[in-house]
Amino acid sequence: MTFMKYLLVLLVVLVAFWVWRNNRIPRDTPPPAAPPPPSGPLPPVAMVECRHCGMHLPEGEALVGRRGHYCCEEHRRLQGD
Repeated sequence: MTFMKYLLVLLVVLVAFWVWRNNRIPRDTPPPAAPPPPSGPLPPVAMVECRHCGMHLPEGEALVGRRGHYCCEEHRRLQGD
């Protein structure tokens, strides 16, 4: 009976060691490389002026109305556009 207890403890220790050994992160593996920075400066973006308040913003973010560009829906509405 005592032999079975020691065998069970040995088996548990071996399984625990095996799990610990297989789940470790290998230290000889280098960390993943950072992505390279973008090459060169970004292309310029066209800027437009809000017809109501005069604020400049990128053309892609502006709201387009019949009379021009606006920075927000409220300014487009206030101009009757």
